[in-house]
Amino acid sequence: MKELIQNILDLAKLKKVDYADIRVVHRRTEEIGVKNGNVEAFTYDEDSGFGIRILLNGAWGFASSSRTTKTEMEAVFSKALKIARASYKARGGKIVFSPAPQKVDQYRTPFSIDPLEVSSEKKLNLLLTSDEMIRRNKNVKISEAFMGSYKTEKIFASTEGSYIEQEIVECGAGITATAIDGGEVQVRSYPNSFRGNFATRGYEWVETVSLQSHAERIAEESVRLLSAKPCPSKKTTLILDGSQLALQVHESIGHPIELDRVLGTEASYAGTSFVRPEMVGSFKYGAEIVNVVADATHPGGLGTFGYDDEGIQARRVPILLKGVLVNLLTSRETAHVLGKESNGTMRADGWNRIPLIRMTNINLEPGEWTLDDMISDTEEGIFLSTNRSWSIDDKRINFQFGTEVGWEIKKGRIGEMIKNPTYTGITPQFWNSCDAIADQNHWQMWGTPNCGKGEPGQVAHVGHGAAPARFRNVQVGVMK
Repeated sequence: MKELIQNILDLAKLKKVDYADIRVVHRRTEEIGVKNGNVEAFTYDEDSGFGIRILLNGAWGFASSSRTTKTEMEAVFSKALKIARASYKARGGKIVFSPAPQKVDQYRTPFSIDPLEVSSEKKLNLLLTSDEMIRRNKNVKISEAFMGSYKTEKIFASTEGSYIEQEIVECGAGITATAIDGGEVQVRSYPNSFRGNFATRGYEWVETVSLQSHAERIAEESVRLLSAKPCPSKKTTLILDGSQLALQVHESIGHPIELDRVLGTEASYAGTSFVRPEMVGSFKYGAEIVNVVADATHPGGLGTFGYDDEGIQARRVPILLKGVLVNLLTSRETAHVLGKESNGTMRADGWNRIPLIRMTNINLEPGEWTLDDMISDTEEGIFLSTNRSWSIDDKRINFQFGTEVGWEIKKGRIGEMIKNPTYTGITPQFWNSCDAIADQNHWQMWGTPNCGKGEPGQVAHVGHGAAPARFRNVQVGVMK
């Protein structure tokens, strides 16, 4: 493979292109789904191929193929070159591609147990047992368990002399209980909704999640929700658990700070952003206690890797510092707008897609509170847990979220359970209303394996570290 890659890079230099890179990707995926005691899905997939990017006269060309032969790679190179020439004729402006250091390196996800080497019997036994424990509660009508294991091997090489090999291992699991009474449907999930929680770790991560220890609890809570009081409509103090706060960070901080979205080049799939480049360094995005970093180096984060798909080494970058916006997620093509170099956020969903600016691990730094003290310090409010739904406008400023469950807080104590809770807000107002964040002991990484972007669409795996936090004067329930 190294000889095939070098042949393309030599060809690129012979054609005197401004720049070229090639990515060779081999991905293995295994997913298992269990529902009501039956194996609903057991899929294994392998996918491999390569993509070539060419920058010629300040215009891009890209082409790809699943056949990694010398003849095919040369044909794909020629196609990418033709596309670059055509793009030059239609370009709006010349692309500024910032320099990057040459890197020759290898990176592998640290793990103890390869999840793809664990026996099918062991995985099925865990899922079926967890599913059966949920169904011991006869009022639960639907029980589900899921496990996913993923391994991606990538080679990146460029005309600048970089040659980087990476092996990224990911896995995760989750369970769900659904209680139904007439037209009423209530769901509880663990460790998170939408199939569970995922990490760049080995099978030891699935064992740590300990599905069986929580199966009976989520079953019981889903049934209790059927008769719980509905979420009131009012403005009140809101405490979000770490998993819901992770999605809040994702939608109202992570996406708005993607510089391609800010510049309007990512608009068709999910809109643009209310953020503007001139806001960097001065805009008060949140309260002084709100500190956010983009950290692609955090151990186990689903957005953790060694190098992005432009050969830029993973790093930790401050985004919000004492509430002030100090940086955006950038690429080699966009970083010059801020007068900076790329902070390494370009990733592609496989060999047949171009890299886009994607979140890494966008983490809300821990504060100084314990959750118990935060609740005790709250005279009246609501504590919400586990996302159920989300909606946010195309500029990422007006939002509404729903969670699976809520609890009243009265006179510093947790009170009655609340069903169908929702809350709404405006991004900067919401983050400026934050007055308490739980400490490191409550802080956890959450994996989001379904982040969509691009046209054609790409799915990225990203992470968010968060601890529970408190927000004042937030609208909950349906506005009257």
